[in-house]
Amino acid sequence: MSTAASVSLRAAVHDALVADAPLGAILGGPKIYDEPPRAASFPYVTLGEARVTDFSTGSEPGEEHQLTLHAWSRQGGHREAHIIAGALLQALDDAPLALAEHRLVNFRFALADVRREADGRTYHALVRFRAVTEPA
Repeated sequence: MSTAASVSLRAAVHDALVADAPLGAILGGPKIYDEPPRAASFPYVTLGEARVTDFSTGSEPGEEHQLTLHAWSRQGGHREAHIIAGALLQALDDAPLALAEHRLVNFRFALADVRREADGRTYHALVRFRAVTEPA
């Protein structure tokens, strides 16, 4: 497994989200975090869990990545969390992300889940993408 591909993919996703004007309008700015600040204002998005597995062929090396993004809202109800999840999908599904020292074969939406957190105020959307990379 190459951690370089995973780190590069994560950085490219972050940069694409920060640059996405429709998402920025929904969030009230480029509030895309690896680790949110203590006093982060809602709504915002965090880059979450990553899973990397071997996706090599008989002759070519490759990796499959699953990257989960988290959208956090306290607007009241599921609506804003759903809107943010949709904006993440629009910004990233099949996006031509540029990776350092690796080639992105594809980057596709895999799963979305929206739920209310135990505090009863926070709504949380999980949006998972699947990517395949290979060395450049």
